[in-house]
Amino acid sequence: MRLSSLADYAVVMLTAAARHSDAETRLSATLLSEETGVPLPTAQKLMGRLAGAGLLTSARGTGGGFRLARDPAEINLAEIIEAVEGPIAMTACTEHGRHDCGFEADCRVRPHWTAVNGAVKGALGGVSLASLAGVPA
Repeated sequence: MRLSSLADYAVVMLTAAARHSDAETRLSATLLSEETGVPLPTAQKLMGRLAGAGLLTSARGTGGGFRLARDPAEINLAEIIEAVEGPIAMTACTEHGRHDCGFEADCRVRPHWTAVNGAVKGALGGVSLASLAGVPA
């Protein structure tokens, strides 16, 4: 399993945002782009997705910008990845409602993929944004 560049950039950007979470200042895509090296158009796109997923809040107007929606200790790596890539699924048969595998009816491994998928998601869910950013939880 490999993360997409967008998911990787989202983790990098939110880690930078977490380092600013104790400040009253609002964050911008420009600031996070400059701080992380993520290209500005990509940072803008990700900020919108992360806000849509409820990981960032935004305010318009003077003093506007973005902030983490929750404390960094309450946001985990699985949430960030899912905000960008959708549900974590090691195989198609672990996705709810998917039945597009030709071997599904006779597959002896299928019952075990749910446990494997749960273990991976659990491991990612056990890593907080606070720990990635090195900020107190």
